[in-house]
Amino acid sequence: MPKHLSRHTSLLVVSDTAMYQKDNQVVAFEPVVRELEAILPLFTHITWIGFNRPDKIGRFPFKEITSKRIHAILLDYVGGSHPTDKFDIVKNYPIMYRVIDAEIKKHPIIHSRAPSNPAYITMWLSKKYSNKRFWFKYAGNWTQSAPFFYTLQRNKLKRLGSNSVVTVNGRWKHQPSNVIPFDNPCLDEIDRESGKNCIDSKTLEQETNYCFVGGLNENKGILLLLEAFNTLKTKGFKGSLHIIGDGPLREQVQQNVDASFKNIILHGALSKAEVNERYKQCHYLILPSKSEGFPKVISEAMNFGCIPIVSDVSCIDQYIQDGKNGFLIKPLSVPKLQQCLVKTKTITQGAFKKTIEYNYELAGRFTYSHYNERIQQDILNHKTNRSSG
Repeated sequence: MPKHLSRHTSLLVVSDTAMYQKDNQVVAFEPVVRELEAILPLFTHITWIGFNRPDKIGRFPFKEITSKRIHAILLDYVGGSHPTDKFDIVKNYPIMYRVIDAEIKKHPIIHSRAPSNPAYITMWLSKKYSNKRFWFKYAGNWTQSAPFFYTLQRNKLKRLGSNSVVTVNGRWKHQPSNVIPFDNPCLDEIDRESGKNCIDSKTLEQETNYCFVGGLNENKGILLLLEAFNTLKTKGFKGSLHIIGDGPLREQVQQNVDASFKNIILHGALSKAEVNERYKQCHYLILPSKSEGFPKVISEAMNFGCIPIVSDVSCIDQYIQDGKNGFLIKPLSVPKLQQCLVKTKTITQGAFKKTIEYNYELAGRFTYSHYNERIQQDILNHKTNRSSG
C-alpha cells in the first residue's frame, strides 16, 4: 500500500444499490447519491457500480446523479430467494467479476458496500490487488446471528489483508485491527440548521404524533407495530401514526390502515425533504426491527426532535439508553411495544425538551462533514500491523 494517498485521486464504489437510466441521466437510491455527493470533494471523480432496478420506481426514493464527476455503471440485477434466482446469481458471477475487476484496475481506492454479491466478489479481488486500498462498509448487524450469506461475508471480511479496512456499526470487543467503528452519515449543514429550529419550537401536544420510516417487510416489524397501535387505540390511546416506506407488505399494511380510523396515515416512499417534514410534525420514531445495523432514520429523526422507540438489537443500545434518550423494545413483542407507547404519555414537556436537545447533539456524529474527516483519517491514512493473508 502506498505510504501516502493523495486526497485528489479517484474512487471506485462497488454496490448493489438500485439505479436506472432516465433519458440521458442515471437515477439512483437517494440516500447513497447524497452520500457520494458529500464525499466527492475528497476525490477527482467517482465510478459507481450498482444494479439496474427500474422495477423500484415509485417504491424507493430516487435522485438524479447530476455531477459529471460521478460515473455510474449499471449491472443486470441478480437476487431473490427462489431456486431459479440462485441459478441466475451464479450464472452472472463471471460477468460481474469481469466488470468489477476491470474497474478496480483503474482506481487506487475501492469502496464496497456489503453484504451484497458485488461486495463478495470485491472481497476476493482485494487479495489480487495488494497495492490498492480497499474499504468495505458492512451495513448489517456485525455480531448477532444472521442469514448464511451475511455470515459468510462477515467471516470473509475479518480475514482480509492489511490493504483492506472494514467499517461497521458500533464498537465490538476482540475484532481484527482492520475492523473499525464508523457512524453512517445522513445529515448536511442545512439539515442541522433546520433541525435546530425545529428543536427550539417543538412541544408536546394533546395528540402525540408517531412515525415509522422503513421498508414494509417482516424484518422491520411494521405488522407488529400496527397490532400494538390498533390494540391501544381501542383502549382510548390517542395519537397519530405516520407510516413512511414501501415493500412487500404494502397491500397488507394498506388494509390495516383502511380498517382503522383517521389516526394512521400511509405515505408510501417519500423523498428526503418530504421525510424531514414528517419528522418535524412528529414527536417519536418507532422502529421495531428484528435485525439492524444502525438505521440512519434514527439519527435523522433525532436531528428533528423525534425520540426513538427502537429494538434493542446490534449497536442501538450504544446510542439509545432506555428511559434516558429513548425507549428500547426489549424483548421485541406487542406487549413491550405497547408499554413503551404508554410511557410516552407520562413524559412532561420539560423532560421532552431536555431529551430532544440531548439527542440533537448526539445526531451531530452523523453529519457528512464528520464523515469526511473520518474517511481521511481512518480510511485513506489507515495503517495496520496485520500481514496480508
